[in-house]
Amino acid sequence: MVTNGDRTGKTAPPGNRRGDLFDPACPTRRLLDRIGGKWTSMLVKTLADVDGEVRFSELQRRARGISRKMLAQTLRDLEADGLVARHVEPTVPPAVRYSLTPLGRSLVVPLDALRDWAETHMPTVDAHRAAGAGS
Repeated sequence: MVTNGDRTGKTAPPGNRRGDLFDPACPTRRLLDRIGGKWTSMLVKTLADVDGEVRFSELQRRARGISRKMLAQTLRDLEADGLVARHVEPTVPPAVRYSLTPLGRSLVVPLDALRDWAETHMPTVDAHRAAGAGS
């Protein structure tokens, strides 16, 4: 159901359609559930910074702190969502390379905007949190 976003359940006028973030079927909520994980957006950005394809080991090197298991799972999820392409070379052992799909590349601009916001405003958010910590 597409509503006007104010939780009244009223249908939004044409041209002003917004999903209800409290509805599990809302596209925005579903996207935030997918990219809200610790590593997902960072891997999209890492793949965006690579010209062409990149091997698993190189991704792990670039994404400091991620475990092999978490990297594999996150890449599987991104591939299932159509954001990442996986290319297996028939060598022994098989060489696996990853790249962003056009759909994955379309996510880079919104992620850049979120990063810009965070770098501008997180010091203020952190200061507010620190000031309220003793309350």
